Amino acid sequence: MITKNKEVSMFEELKKSFDKGIEYAFMTSDKLAKAAREMAKENNLTKDEAKKLLDHLVKKSEETKKTLEDNFQELVKTTLHKMNIPTKVEIKKLEDRIKKLEVSKKPVRKVKPKGEVK
Repeated sequence: MITKNKEVSMFEELKKSFDKGIEYAFMTSDKLAKAAREMAKENNLTKDEAKKLLDHLVKKSEETKKTLEDNFQELVKTTLHKMNIPTKVEIKKLEDRIKKLEVSKKPVRKVKPKGEVK
């Protein structure tokens, strides 16, 4: 049976692990390398294991950054759509349409009012 203290301790360890994972996701490659060296030293990893750990941390960091960037872009796109703000593509289409209409427009002849003499 797990006691209340062990449950809290396990919960706290899970929170710490999760927080560390998020922290690693936003580290620079230099900081990730330093963290991997520290973890390797603390856990008596071989150089090969340390290298694999660093590769894993870098890969996961890049994946997390990419996912976050994609999610952020989608959020911005959705927000702009809800605000009814046109995109660059929509503005470009309208500009092209205006140019096309301006080019196809026939020259307007000035009509003299009746009875006007030059």
